[in-house]
Amino acid sequence: MSNFIENANWRYATKKFDTTKKVSEKDLEVLKEAIRLSASSFGLQPYRVLIIENPELRAKLQGASWGQAQIVEASHLIVFANITNFGDQEVDSYFDNLTNTREIEMEAVQGYKDFVKNFVNTLPVDAKNIWTSKQTYIALSNLLNAAAELKIDVTPMEGFEPQKYNEILGLDKLGLNASLVATIGYRHEDDGLQHLKKVRKSEKELFLTL
Repeated sequence: MSNFIENANWRYATKKFDTTKKVSEKDLEVLKEAIRLSASSFGLQPYRVLIIENPELRAKLQGASWGQAQIVEASHLIVFANITNFGDQEVDSYFDNLTNTREIEMEAVQGYKDFVKNFVNTLPVDAKNIWTSKQTYIALSNLLNAAAELKIDVTPMEGFEPQKYNEILGLDKLGLNASLVATIGYRHEDDGLQHLKKVRKSEKELFLTL
């Protein structure tokens, strides 16, 4: 069995974190790099990622998270925020980065740039915001897998009120929307869920080969 599969079996959605254990700066940098290297549509990364450490701020966010204890008990709280009304400015920024990184002229990628802009600009606003929000889930996947390799627990959470998060964190003013939340840290020995068998569909039930 590969380490990846072993790690996938090891991880679970931790409900009770050990408040005495903190993720080290070194490991946090690895997790951040895993998120940064995540795949995204056209490579645009249409989101920002907030790492919340401030206890007072996290206490406010707990109230907007159905009172879930992980928000304040985990080592760190991570908020994935999709960019709202993603448009020309963000696409231009991506292609400036691309040409600088690869040391090529803009003319070499102008056709592709025009294609991406056309795709982005023809999406209705609601559809565009759904699209950018979906990209955060891909980034979360990288976080889950990298953390499992480091034996760091991650709990993905959709149980929160995005608009209240936006207000508390001032995301509206930044053109952002809280899309997805994840808490990271170390499981408490009293969290009984870690001893339960993982429940998933069987291979036969899940996969279709056509």
